[in-house]
Amino acid sequence: AHAERTAALQGSYYRGKVEATMCKNNLPAADGKLKGAAAAATVLKTISKSELASHNTPRSAWCAVHSTDASGKYTGGHVVLDITSFASKHPGGDLILLAAGKDASVLFETYHPRGVPHSLVKKLQIGVMEKGAYDNSFYSWDSDFYKVLKQRVCERIEEKGLQRRGSGEILIKALFLLAGFWYSLYHMYTQTNFTNAAIASVSMGIFAAMIGVNIQHDGNHGAFAKSKFINKFAGWTFDMIGGSAFTWELQHMLGHHPYTNVLDEVEHRRKEEEVDCKLEDKDQESDPDVFSSFPLMRMHPLHEVSWFHRYQHIYAPFLFALMTLAKVFQQDFEIILTGKLYHIDASVRYGSIWNVMRFWSMKLITMFYMMGLPIYFHGTVKGVGLFVLGHLAAGELLATMFIVNHVIEGVSYGHKSVTNDEGVKVAKPATIMGDTPMERTREQVLNGKADKSTVPSVPFDDWAAVQCQTSVNWSSGSWFWNHFSGGLSHQIEHHLFPSICHTNYCYIQEVVQKTCEEYGVPYQTEKSLWVAYGKMLNHLKFLGRTKQL
Repeated sequence: AHAERTAALQGSYYRGKVEATMCKNNLPAADGKLKGAAAAATVLKTISKSELASHNTPRSAWCAVHSTDASGKYTGGHVVLDITSFASKHPGGDLILLAAGKDASVLFETYHPRGVPHSLVKKLQIGVMEKGAYDNSFYSWDSDFYKVLKQRVCERIEEKGLQRRGSGEILIKALFLLAGFWYSLYHMYTQTNFTNAAIASVSMGIFAAMIGVNIQHDGNHGAFAKSKFINKFAGWTFDMIGGSAFTWELQHMLGHHPYTNVLDEVEHRRKEEEVDCKLEDKDQESDPDVFSSFPLMRMHPLHEVSWFHRYQHIYAPFLFALMTLAKVFQQDFEIILTGKLYHIDASVRYGSIWNVMRFWSMKLITMFYMMGLPIYFHGTVKGVGLFVLGHLAAGELLATMFIVNHVIEGVSYGHKSVTNDEGVKVAKPATIMGDTPMERTREQVLNGKADKSTVPSVPFDDWAAVQCQTSVNWSSGSWFWNHFSGGLSHQIEHHLFPSICHTNYCYIQEVVQKTCEEYGVPYQTEKSLWVAYGKMLNHLKFLGRTKQL
């Protein structure tokens, strides 16, 4: 029976256009009226972007999601949902509050691979967005590529008898990593020989990095366990190792994940000219990961080139080691004091006094046991040195595994607000060479078919296709490296399915790759982390010497 199910699933890869009925009719039409005779006379309120943005705190949380017509196709309109009260009942806990005050279509789609009941969306709906509110989005949702991909991945998880969220594997690994962190920290205190204390500090830093990618990463994505309380605890471990889970959520889940390698050209020009605007007027479709290190490092072709970027491939590995120190001592405090992370409003988290109290109390507590106690046992200079050494080890390991996934040879970038000579918006990711790999992969698939009409169409700016063009895997299919990296080795799968526990990625990888091949969507994977690291350095070298686009 198992063999029959497997054969049936494999056969589905090579069918023509597959109907993903599970995702259809999830959303009500954004026509300003509820369907049905009983609600025929009920006209829903039309809501502006500024009004939506004002409901961006845990006390008053509204969000917009794209709508569909009767056939399940996206209309281009958006419905507005009041999620304030529902947050306490939400299976994913207060993760849903990150959607407050903005267009949350990407979050809505990516965190619900099996779809959301139409009745629930209808119950939460309070209005519709004003016409054209989000017409300037970089992304398209017209293709069935992502719908089919979600259906097939869900089938594979069920076939393997896996849980979408949580697993025995991740729990065992979490207990080992937590024990390793505290054991290393204890020995850092108690070793009278400074060399041994330094070794324990490096060990503590490595365990902290592994907690970051294996526990808090899944916890804050709501994928560590089925229980929202366990997920919250897993996410809190980022605070435990000195960082801030709230900062991570803002940058990672509201910036990097939805808008990978995309940079808004208008906002970029404003920064260059030192012109600012209201937070609500800033475009949310921009990836902070590609500009947060600028001007020290140039990681996006839209950035201006400086003379020292010529050497960035040489000094980059040294800067990587400073990553966690910069976040702990600079970024975390900037966000809570200014109420924003670049173009991202932080009110969705720090609009709650309890979250503010958690931030400050955890900063004090972690500084006590990560710096205060080492100073007590070893003296000020050695104690601070041990603290810094642990962070350098953590930063180097974390940055190494993160950067190779999006800043590497062959990866594409999105330039929002770019237009061609005719003034038409261009929403087509391209490499630093100016080419679009998806043009080649699509052509290969079309040339291999006698009847080209059987090849399903996918726009270059399809959200899921863009994720595949802007992300790169390494050691694909490897169980060991998937566990070691917390799923970062399967970056494409992670970006497409952030709510799925990373222990499943090595099992769904084949499904994703074959579906990409069927649709002509790029799927770049490197043989190993070391190969990827070398290509990343070559990419930085090239970026440091090419002209600004």
